Amino acid sequence: MEPDLFTAAAEERQEKDPAGSPLAVRMRPRTLDEVVGQQHLLKPGSPLRRLVGEGSGGPAGPSSVILWGPPGTGKTTLAYVVSKATNKRFVELSAITAGVKEVRAVIDGARRATGGFGKETVLFLDEIHRFSKAQQDSLLPAVENRWVTLIAATTENPYFSIISPLLSRSLLLTLEPLSDDDVRGLLKRALSDERGLKDAVTLPEDTEDHLLRIAGGDARRALTALEAAAGAALDKGEPEISLTTLEETVDRAAVKYDRDGDQHYDVASALIKSIRGSDVDAALHYLARMIEAGEDPRFIARRLMISASEDIGLADPNALPTAVAAAQAVAMIGFPEAALTLSHATIALALAPKSNAATMAIGAAMEDVRKGLAGPVPPHLRDGHYKGAAKLGHAQGYVYPHDLPEGIAEQQYAPDAIKDREYYEPTRHGAEARYADAVEWTRKHLGRKRS
Repeated sequence: MEPDLFTAAAEERQEKDPAGSPLAVRMRPRTLDEVVGQQHLLKPGSPLRRLVGEGSGGPAGPSSVILWGPPGTGKTTLAYVVSKATNKRFVELSAITAGVKEVRAVIDGARRATGGFGKETVLFLDEIHRFSKAQQDSLLPAVENRWVTLIAATTENPYFSIISPLLSRSLLLTLEPLSDDDVRGLLKRALSDERGLKDAVTLPEDTEDHLLRIAGGDARRALTALEAAAGAALDKGEPEISLTTLEETVDRAAVKYDRDGDQHYDVASALIKSIRGSDVDAALHYLARMIEAGEDPRFIARRLMISASEDIGLADPNALPTAVAAAQAVAMIGFPEAALTLSHATIALALAPKSNAATMAIGAAMEDVRKGLAGPVPPHLRDGHYKGAAKLGHAQGYVYPHDLPEGIAEQQYAPDAIKDREYYEPTRHGAEARYADAVEWTRKHLGRKRS
């Protein structure tokens, strides 16, 4: 639905007297050059720059785009910049409140504007993942015929939440979480800018560090917390925002955690050792500390994947797939929802039966290789496909296991130097018990002698 007279008047008053608007609104970039982060999307000739008129039109006009990224990374901001910078007609809808009727009204208006005034329309549709398939279908003719240029924003994976025909007619632009440096630059600008706090307060380093942890790469959250803390400091008559004031304002204690120092490694180590020790409650405590400290969720997920192989292995063959699935989910959704996925994986790993047999096996095998216990590959295992291989004796005498009733042949596979070595020593924990039975049976039928 297009803005009515009351909405337009409210926006005009906000532009003339922005003091009553939230800090996050006041500090919205006015041009693409003021946008913090997302530089991979703002290069010369990029779709977003062409949307604001920096490029050719006509048959090579700008494409519709879908902006995908976590909250607070700038999806709405980019649409706002386009609305201010472009000379096109700009209409905003939210999928929370709009339906097919509103979409069709915008499209009809766009066709009239194009036919009657030669004015192109940009439609910003926020939270498009909330639209049903039928609602998304209603956009297709307008996008395909370029009656509107669509800017759609979503926090959900578009390959699951947006219909394929609409994806194929649009460019998918992925927004990345803002780095600490990105958010830090935004905070400094908000502190000094005339639209912001105009140097009314200062932000000490320890308070800034905690504010960055609170933000977690979300610019809107950072500015909201800064505004609240600045207001509290000014009410107290304090010239700077102390860590205590910030904690009181946001009701969130500062976690003593240096992501680049000892605490980073100590807490990560404690998480893994708690999982190894099957203490699910301690593991969740350390996970919570890492999350609250603003730890990169991908780092946590990587540690869980390592733990699944290092400490659980074949005692629970589902542990590694669970950890890998968690890492993939974390990469897709980010915080805050990623906390649920990391908790899921941590609990599963902590309560799983444990075995380090896989870890010890590869360690022992690598140690022998380092000692020089390698030797030539047995002739019957060598490649026999190339011309002349038979003359060299390669692949001669090899027994094909599938030709035997039990599917296993009594022949030597390892080099002579380690032919009787047994690296894998399975436990009887959990599912590894069946692997213990299997390895005992296979070694016997391979004719192996105990070392």
